[in-house]
Amino acid sequence: MDQDTSILWRRIDRPGHEYARLSRLDTGWRLEGVALFEHDGLPCNLSYGVTCDAEWITKRAQVVGWVGSSAVNVTIIADTAHVWRLNDQICEGVAGSLDVDLNFSPSTNLLPIRRLGLAVGQRAEVRAAWLRFPGFTLEPLVQSYTRTNERSYVYESGGGRFVAQLEVADAGWPVAYGNIWSSEARSS
Repeated sequence: MDQDTSILWRRIDRPGHEYARLSRLDTGWRLEGVALFEHDGLPCNLSYGVTCDAEWITKRAQVVGWVGSSAVNVTIIADTAHVWRLNDQICEGVAGSLDVDLNFSPSTNLLPIRRLGLAVGQRAEVRAAWLRFPGFTLEPLVQSYTRTNERSYVYESGGGRFVAQLEVADAGWPVAYGNIWSSEARSS
């Protein structure tokens, strides 16, 4: 993929939309977007950016916006030893993780899908630095991806407590994420 791509999702389980864009950088990739949705009766507006190296390993993420009238401003940095910091505080529990997972967004599933490059029938387990919503804490989350055909994966987390079918586009965007998100438009 040499050109920038973008996608628009609609929430299925509650009111909301999300726009995301993937751009190639000289040193890797930039994933950025904005999610607008309802949570517990509150309007949420969250903008995010994730920077990865050429191997799709997360280096930095930022989330800013609002949950109701509460401001959100989160910066996540992962160094070359995979030590993670959330707002300058070391998060030992996620040390060694390669991916950030933004709990409120389907976009970050693209990162391990691209990094792993699984063949049909292959399965891989990853440990992500999971930014929980709405508390915005950084916690470890073991996830697995099983590629079932050219455009489908089974995603599991929490030891199988959460399972979702992911349908993906060429660039790795989830175009269907279980009964939570569905793509409405995307660029190639």
